Amino acid sequence: MVFNSHMKAALAEARAAARRGEVPVGAVLVAPDGRILARAGNRTRELRDPTAHAEMLVIRAACAVLGSERLSGCALYVTLEPCPMCAQAISAARIARLCYGAADPKSGGIAQGPRIFGHPQCHHVPEIVDGIAAPEAEALLKTFFAARRDAR
Repeated sequence: MVFNSHMKAALAEARAAARRGEVPVGAVLVAPDGRILARAGNRTRELRDPTAHAEMLVIRAACAVLGSERLSGCALYVTLEPCPMCAQAISAARIARLCYGAADPKSGGIAQGPRIFGHPQCHHVPEIVDGIAAPEAEALLKTFFAARRDAR
């Protein structure tokens, strides 16, 4: 099997989120055949919805495209380690592979904090590939938050 990363598309979504004033996190959900089912960046402020993380948006959109609550065989590419809420949604959707860029020591739910996939109550654990384009993802976040601090 050849690994084809879709992190460039996720990074493009993160940059678009930053331009909208959202925390620059982007996600892309890919079907087993390699086609992109959904792509999104954070929209929590725009939609006034604390669950409108990039991961949640692509999971909802991909489920609608496929007409199923399960995304078996699909891969999720996200620029930042998912939070606990998103990690649980990834498990519930039965996503086969999670690929993420930057680690999130403050709010992560995979390798940091609660480590959702390590709990016995977690019914499905995806394959995890971390660190893809991590320096670029980290730079986007650092630049975004530095500009917000400077604007105060």
